[in-house]
Amino acid sequence: MKNILSLLVFFISSNCCIISQSIISEKNAPASLSIKTATSVIPIYTDSEDFTLVQKVATILQQDITNVTGLTPRLIHSLETGSKNIIIIGSREKSSLIRQLIAAKKLLLTPSAKKWEGYQVQVIHKPFKGVDHALVIAGNDRRGTAYGVLELSKQIGVSPWYWWADVPVKPKKELFARDAIIISDAPKIKYRGIFINDEAPALSGWTREKFGGFNHHFYERVFELMLRLKANYLWPAMWGNAFYDDDSLNGQTADDYGIVIGTSHHEPLMRAHDEWRRYGQGKWNYDSNASRLQEFWKQGMQRATNEKIVSIGMRGDGDEPMTEKTATALLERIVNDQRKIITDVTGKPAAQTPQLWALYKEVQDYYDKGMRVPDDVTLLLCDDNWGNIRKLPRVNEKPRKGGYGIYYHFDYVGGPRNYKWVNTNPLPRVWEQMHLAWQYKAREIWIVNVGDIKPMELPISFFLDYAWNPEKIAPTDIQTYTERWSAQQFGENHAKGIARILATYAKYNGRRKPELLDEKTYDAVFTNEAWQVTNDYKNLLALAEKIYTELPAAYRDAYFQLVLHPVKACSNLQEMYFAVARNHFAFMHNDPSANQWAEKAKKLFENDSLITLEYHQLGNGKWNHMMSQAHIGYTYWQQPPRQKMPELKNVDADPNYSSTLMVETEPVSSLSLIPKNAVRPSFYELNGIVSIEADHYSRAIGANGVKWQVLPDHGRTGSAITPFPVTATKKNPGANAPHVEYEIYLADSGMVNIEAYFSPTLNFHNEKDGLQYAISIDEEQPQRVNINAEDKNVQAWQKWVANNIIIKKTTHRVAKSGRHVLKYWMVHPGVVLQKLVISRSAQQPRYLGPEETIWK
Repeated sequence: MKNILSLLVFFISSNCCIISQSIISEKNAPASLSIKTATSVIPIYTDSEDFTLVQKVATILQQDITNVTGLTPRLIHSLETGSKNIIIIGSREKSSLIRQLIAAKKLLLTPSAKKWEGYQVQVIHKPFKGVDHALVIAGNDRRGTAYGVLELSKQIGVSPWYWWADVPVKPKKELFARDAIIISDAPKIKYRGIFINDEAPALSGWTREKFGGFNHHFYERVFELMLRLKANYLWPAMWGNAFYDDDSLNGQTADDYGIVIGTSHHEPLMRAHDEWRRYGQGKWNYDSNASRLQEFWKQGMQRATNEKIVSIGMRGDGDEPMTEKTATALLERIVNDQRKIITDVTGKPAAQTPQLWALYKEVQDYYDKGMRVPDDVTLLLCDDNWGNIRKLPRVNEKPRKGGYGIYYHFDYVGGPRNYKWVNTNPLPRVWEQMHLAWQYKAREIWIVNVGDIKPMELPISFFLDYAWNPEKIAPTDIQTYTERWSAQQFGENHAKGIARILATYAKYNGRRKPELLDEKTYDAVFTNEAWQVTNDYKNLLALAEKIYTELPAAYRDAYFQLVLHPVKACSNLQEMYFAVARNHFAFMHNDPSANQWAEKAKKLFENDSLITLEYHQLGNGKWNHMMSQAHIGYTYWQQPPRQKMPELKNVDADPNYSSTLMVETEPVSSLSLIPKNAVRPSFYELNGIVSIEADHYSRAIGANGVKWQVLPDHGRTGSAITPFPVTATKKNPGANAPHVEYEIYLADSGMVNIEAYFSPTLNFHNEKDGLQYAISIDEEQPQRVNINAEDKNVQAWQKWVANNIIIKKTTHRVAKSGRHVLKYWMVHPGVVLQKLVISRSAQQPRYLGPEETIWK
C-alpha cells in the first residue's frame, strides 16, 4: 500500500519537481533505508545474466561508495540470508528480481521508466522474503539502468568530473535512502553525444604519454564520463587516428559500456578518414574508383559489430568539398550503393540500421537543390562551426521516420580562425540555439564537437543535461544551473561566486575568441574601452584568486582547471594586448612610455607560458600537454607552429618627458533633458549618442500568442530579448503587433541613425528575405530590415562570427528635441536583439559599442 501511495504522489507532482528531489540523505528518518552506518555498508545485487554494462556500473557504484564512505559493499548475484537491506540493480529485460518485483506489483514503473533509456529509483519495503528494505534501481534497458545507478552515485557526492577534473569526493559517515520518494526519468533527445576532434597537439600528446595512444584504456575513461553525464553517442578522435584500427578492443569496449559509436560527417560506413591513407588504393573519387571505395566501406561495416549510427554520403578527401561539378545524382547513387552494402553486410534491410546524413557545409547546398535520402535516414543539421545553426525543419514539415538531429561546435579548426584553446561558449547562447532545435523538432541526435574534452567541462555538462530534458531548463534557469554545477564540484559555500566567475569569463571570451584577439580589438586610443575590458578581467581574476585561497586544499587542483586557469590565462592575454596597444600608441607620438609598455608586454607574453606550465604540473603532471594549444601569433585561420610575440616598438627619446596623451576625460552628460515625470528606464543622449541594452525596455507589448522573452546574460554586454515562442508565425509590424518600446530623450531634431545589434543568427529556414525585424520612432512607418542579407557573403559572415554580432543600420528623421518612443517590432521569430544605438554622426570606434546611457 505504501508503494502505491508513493506512486500517487509521483503522478500528482510535476516530473521536474520529482527529478529535482534527492533520494539520498545523510540524516536518518523514519522508514528510511540505511545504506551505510558507522560500521557497515549494504551489498549490491545484480543478476549474473544481466548486461555487461549493468555489471560494470555496479562495480563503479561499489567504488564510488567506497570512496565516499571508506567501506566497500559486496557485489552479490543471489539473495543471501542475513542481508536485511540491499541495493538491487537490474534491467527489465534481463534481471529476474526486477521482473519478479514488477509481477508482484511491488515495483510499479512510471511511464518515464518504460521509455528508451528510462529508469526508476525507489525504496521498496519487504521486497522479498527475508529482506526488509531494498533500494531498487530498475532500467528499461541497459543504458537506462546505468543512468539510474550513476544518478545515485552523483547524489551520494561523486561528481561526473571526479577523474577528468580531479573533483574531490566528500567523505560521509552515514548514508540513507529516503522512503516514499521515487526518481523516474528518461531522455527527450534519443542520441546525445560528443565528438573528440582537433585533438592535436593537446589531447594527442596527453594520450600518448598517459595511455600510449587512443586505445581502449583511454576510451574506458571517456565512456565512464559519458555515462555519468547521461550521454550515449560518440564520434571518436580522428585526427590521424582510427577508432577500430588503432586498437582492436576499442569497439568491444564501447559495446561493453553501452556507448553508440559513429564516425564524423565525412567518414562513411564506420571507416576513419585516416584509414584511407593507410589502406586505400587510388583516389578518393567515386567516379573513377567506386569498386575500391565500396570494398573499403564494406570492410568497415563488417568490422563494426557494436551498436552504431552509420554516416552515409561523401565529401572530398580530407574533409574538403567535392568538386564544383559534382551532381546530386552522383551523390544519390553513392548513398544507394552504401545502403546496399549495409544490407549485404547486416543481412537486414538498410532501414533497420540507424544512419545519418550530415548536411555539413556544401552538403546542405545539395539538399537545398533537391537531393534527398531515404526517409529512415536521420538528417543531421549543422551549425556554421561557430555555434549558429544553419538549417532547421519547419513547424509544418512532414515528419521523417529518421527524424532530424544537430551537429554543434564548442571547438573548431577553420576560418576565420581556429578556436581550440579554452572555453569560449557562453551557456545562454548555447541554450538559445539548441532551444530552436528542440522547438523545431530536431530531436533524434544532438552531438557537439568538444575538441580535447578539457577545458569544455561546463559546456559539455550543460549541453548533455539540456539534451536529456530541454523542457527542464528555461533561459532564466541558467544561472541556477551554473550555481548547482559549481556546488556539485566545490560545495555550497562558494557556489554563487564560482558560478558568477564561470558565466562571466565565458561571456568575455564569447565576445571574441582569444585566437582572434589583438591589440586593435578593443579601442585604446579614442575611448577607454580597452582599459575597461582589461580591468574587468583583472577584477574577475581577483575574485577567482580570493576564492582559491579560501577553498580547502583538496579542491584547488580542480578549481584551477575549471575556474582559475581560464580566468588567469585570459586576463593575462588581454592585458598583454592592452600593453601592445599602448606601446604602439606611444610610439606614434615618440613617447618614451612606449619602451615601458614594451617591457610589460614581454613579461605578460612570458607569463602566458608560465600559466600553461602551472596547469601542466597539476597532480604531478597528470594533465601535461592539455594546454599546449598555440593561441598567440595567428596570421590567418590556421594555428601558428609556435607562439609569437606581437610586434613591439621602441623609441629613443628624453626619459624625463612626461606624457599626457593617454589621459582620459569624462564625457559631458545631458541628463538635464529628462523631465521629472519620465518613465523609467529612460535613455538620454550623451555626446550625440543614445545607447540601450535590449532588455531595458519601458514596455513590452505581446499579441497573437507572442510574448517577449528576456535571455539573461545573453550577448556581449548585457542580456538579450527575443519573441517567444520561437515557432511563432511571421508578423506584420505596426499598430498593436508585438513590439517593445524604449523612452528616449534627444537633444535636437534632425536625422539620426539607429544601429541594432543582433546575435549572429542565420537564416535557418531559407526565408526569401532572411530573418527580419522592424524599427520606428514615434508613429512613423516601421522600417523592415533583413539581418541575413549577406549570409552567403563569406567576408560578411566571417566578420559576424569573429565579432559575434550582426549590426544593422537604419536612418530616421525626428521632428523635435525631447521625448520620443523608439519601437522595435517583431517580424520573424528567432531574431535575438542585444543592443540599440542611436547616433547623429559617425561614432568613435568601440568594439562593444557605446556604453549604455540609461536613466533608472
